[in-house]
Amino acid sequence: MGNIGSEVSRAIRAKSDPEYYWGAITRALDLFYLTISDPRWKGRLKEIVRVKELFSAAALGSNEFKTTLEDLDRYFTYFALVARAKKFAS
Repeated sequence: MGNIGSEVSRAIRAKSDPEYYWGAITRALDLFYLTISDPRWKGRLKEIVRVKELFSAAALGSNEFKTTLEDLDRYFTYFALVARAKKFAS
């Protein structure tokens, strides 16, 4: 999930460069699909699929869910922080 968040951050920074923006969006979607297919995330599938839906809408500029890429960036930041904490605890 932290890796998806990295792509969300890249997309935010690349809004003025369509090629880089859509590259980050595509990579994030690829990571979503890989995460969804990973059995380790079975217990959180509902959350992951919902976040993918919010992400897709935000990436396309839809205001349907009133969620922005910046909102999702804050959501994913916590996954990155936990991963970093686990890395240093080892």
